[in-house]
Amino acid sequence: MPAIIDGGYAGEVLWLGYVPDGPDLPSHPVDAVDMGFHGVTGEKHGGDTRASCSRVTMLYPRGTTVRNVRQLSIISQEELDAIAEAIDLDHLDPSLLGASIVIRGIPDFTHVPPASRLVGPSGLTLTIDMENRPCIYPGKEIEARHSGHGAAFKSAAKDRRGVTAWVERPGALQLGDALKLFIPSQRTWQP
Repeated sequence: MPAIIDGGYAGEVLWLGYVPDGPDLPSHPVDAVDMGFHGVTGEKHGGDTRASCSRVTMLYPRGTTVRNVRQLSIISQEELDAIAEAIDLDHLDPSLLGASIVIRGIPDFTHVPPASRLVGPSGLTLTIDMENRPCIYPGKEIEARHSGHGAAFKSAAKDRRGVTAWVERPGALQLGDALKLFIPSQRTWQP
């Protein structure tokens, strides 16, 4: 049996974002992106390596140079809508979350297994690293735009924040493309 199998789902690309290099989190909507092994050229989260952050302090001192497996932040429209409802908004702009890609059509997207692949029509292949845990920064952006709603983001986004991913095979992606899901063919870990 192959190590990666067809997951039976595809996600339609509804939104693409570009986070300029710098201190700000919000992404800017774009119609298309070209991705290399480094991610998107000039994008804040791009690059072959990155400085380690709080997510891996049990492994390395903060700031240690590590492989960048967080080049992209991908969230599903279904989960974005659920977060919006939980924080009492009619709509939640994905740019406030620093999103790279919003897709529709893959259920329980945040919990797609690590090492799954999303393959686009150009051959672009994105490898999912892991769940993108909620943090306080999107809440601050939401609060700045929608006073009284940002503080609830972190708890509302639990199990709904999407995933981080890195480029395994370069290619182009545009609005309306389908990203076909492939998953590892292994049983879940059972220690």
